[in-house]
Amino acid sequence: MDIQRPDIKRKKIRRQWIAGGVGLLALTVAALSVSKLKPAAPTVDRATVWTDVVKQGPLLRQVRGPGSLVPREDRIRLIPAETEATVVRIRVLPGAKVEPNTVLMDLVDPTVQQELLDAQLQLKAAQTELTNIKAKLESDLMTQKAGAATVRADYNQAKLQAQTDKSLYDLGVISGLTYNASKGKADELTTRDGIEKQRLVVNEKAIETQVAVQETKVAQSQAMLALKQRQQDALNVKAGISGVLSDLPHQVGEHVAPGTTLAKVIQLDQLKASLKIAETQARDIQIGQPSEVDTHNGVIEGKVMRIDPAVVNGTVTVDVELQGALPLGARPDLSVDGTIDLDRMANVLYVGRPAFGNENSTISLFKLSPDGKTAVRVPVKVGKASVNAIQVIEGLQNGNTVILSDMSRWDSTDRIRLE
Repeated sequence: MDIQRPDIKRKKIRRQWIAGGVGLLALTVAALSVSKLKPAAPTVDRATVWTDVVKQGPLLRQVRGPGSLVPREDRIRLIPAETEATVVRIRVLPGAKVEPNTVLMDLVDPTVQQELLDAQLQLKAAQTELTNIKAKLESDLMTQKAGAATVRADYNQAKLQAQTDKSLYDLGVISGLTYNASKGKADELTTRDGIEKQRLVVNEKAIETQVAVQETKVAQSQAMLALKQRQQDALNVKAGISGVLSDLPHQVGEHVAPGTTLAKVIQLDQLKASLKIAETQARDIQIGQPSEVDTHNGVIEGKVMRIDPAVVNGTVTVDVELQGALPLGARPDLSVDGTIDLDRMANVLYVGRPAFGNENSTISLFKLSPDGKTAVRVPVKVGKASVNAIQVIEGLQNGNTVILSDMSRWDSTDRIRLE
């Protein structure tokens, strides 16, 4: 027969309650301890980040921008229409190599042909009139010279007679009246001889003036004929320079007005690079700075020759004069990349340029621990920047390794683990 022991049951229940309380207390302490722990650092694949080591030394500051090859303004020839005309034939298409006398297209203008004929006739008429005037004036001059010669002969005869009569008068052979008559005649002819000489000089000058007036008319007719002849020759449109025909905007049958561009010829060996530089990077660019232009088929040395004063769509146009030989395939509108050397900083602390961050600002970078397994976010004050590097002013030391990749997805943490 079993004997009930209530005291043993109560002890058993009490032990169970004590054990449960101890367990609950342990769970509470553990929960509090876990709640006070910091979250574990996120893990980042080491192969997906780009790192660089901080260095000390010279830093070449450069800016880079895309662009294209364009013809130099002094190596472009735009051929305008000199008269109203109609395109009747196209002989050369864009892309063809041309020489100065290569005919690109033929135009027709009946008005120019008629005006050319009129100018030829006007020139002939002016030249004939000049010949007639010269002949008439020469005849008049010869008549006047003959009259002057007659007066001169009479003057010489009267002078001799007066001298003879004076001798006779002195000897008492003739009377004073006779001597005075011969002397008066000699004096009269002296005056007439002087007048005839003056008339001859004045008429010679008048002849020169009249001939010059008619020669001016002849020269005017010649100039008009040359103009009409040039307009006639211009109907056969020629390249004018050696190069490549770049543009031929008109078709057969089109009517063109004076001044309309008929063709564009460029010289391929005289190209320049037109680069688009971000306005924030263009402030330190100066005329004459060295540069390199990558045509993707070779690199050409050059120097800055012009900086556009205006900003268009956030960029500044910089023209680079090419100083090296152009590679094969170089042509207008070819896409290129240009790099311009700004200056060389002698002894600075620098690191590769991070994915985000402007020069002369403070940025955040993850600095790797010595074992390379973790990285901690640190503020870094940076200075002047180049294409691939940026000056470090504060926050890093020579030999530190930092992450340059875009780490914006880890903005909420200051520590990461690298695996």
